[in-house]
Amino acid sequence: MHQTYYTTLAAKGLRVPVGAHLILHAHADHEAILLDGKRLGEVIAETARHFDSPLAIPLMDLSLEKDALLRACGVPAAEIETFHFSAPAAGTTASAPPATDNPPHPAPMPSELPAIPATPRIKATCDAIAHIAREHPALLPIGMSIGPFSLMTKLIADPIMPVYLAGTGLTGDDESDIALVERLLALGEHIIHQYLRAQIAAGAKAIFVCEPAANRVYFSPKQLEETAYATFEKYVMAPMRRLAALLREHEVDLIFHDCGELTDEMVRRFGTLGAAIISLGSSRKLWEDAALIPATTVLYGNLPSKNFRAPQLTPVAVATAARELVANMRCACHPFILGTECDVLSVPGSEAEIMSKVDAFMKASADEKSGA
Repeated sequence: MHQTYYTTLAAKGLRVPVGAHLILHAHADHEAILLDGKRLGEVIAETARHFDSPLAIPLMDLSLEKDALLRACGVPAAEIETFHFSAPAAGTTASAPPATDNPPHPAPMPSELPAIPATPRIKATCDAIAHIAREHPALLPIGMSIGPFSLMTKLIADPIMPVYLAGTGLTGDDESDIALVERLLALGEHIIHQYLRAQIAAGAKAIFVCEPAANRVYFSPKQLEETAYATFEKYVMAPMRRLAALLREHEVDLIFHDCGELTDEMVRRFGTLGAAIISLGSSRKLWEDAALIPATTVLYGNLPSKNFRAPQLTPVAVATAARELVANMRCACHPFILGTECDVLSVPGSEAEIMSKVDAFMKASADEKSGA
């Protein structure tokens, strides 16, 4: 889409949560829907209708790439959720998993980039995009993906130390854990590009790329300043620039999301990606970040949806925060879409509590727009 599509939505006062999870879990057979592309597409379309939005935002499920990668590496399904790669012991090298249906034990990692067949969840997600593109032409079909750095952090037990050591100038030749991190980044980028191409082929016109681990927890702000953000550039920005280039090649828009604790310089660097929309967490003051982001990029967010299930955060407080955010962004004169800092998860027993917070900010922002 042309960039004016998003800035026009912002100018019209669009407000929308990342809310597909809420609508999905209103269906009793939501687990079955996840594996049925047509029905999943209808849930995403239902979500767009429910929140009066032209954006068909899918589930923000960032586990699909890890699942596909580990299955391709021979990791048993029962171990995938908790599995972590480890660096080879001194004097050994990683090798490909045994070519059997049930390997006795997965290898530390494959020696070459593996072919990664689509899992049932990935296939259903792509089929849902295709269904929206075909059956709901008024909606913008949007894909979803984890970012390379965030995927890497899910594949290793302790990514913080090797990232820090790399920032001191050590390399993979010096530390096997640094070599592991860099190998996993390459593997992660490989599966992500493959998944992006599949979503693009299905008809996605924009893709939500989520890099929540690219934050102050995984990168020492002091070290970053001392090294001119060298490790951040190498481990986060370089893979993201390649990903952004892939999307541009196919005329697909980037929606970049990072709900982590960030430095101003991190935000400024994200602004160089040419994203159509940048989505940031509630720790950021978006009206101040507006000075760090090009005016051609819409800012999205950033109400504290991670806390919507908590009774202490009342609907009145959410509504007040929404009005203040809209007012501050108007003063900043930067294109802005009011929404949530992350996806709004449906939590059993708290559905009404959570939806009351969503309804509060949707109505409050509408009142702000109309001057009520």
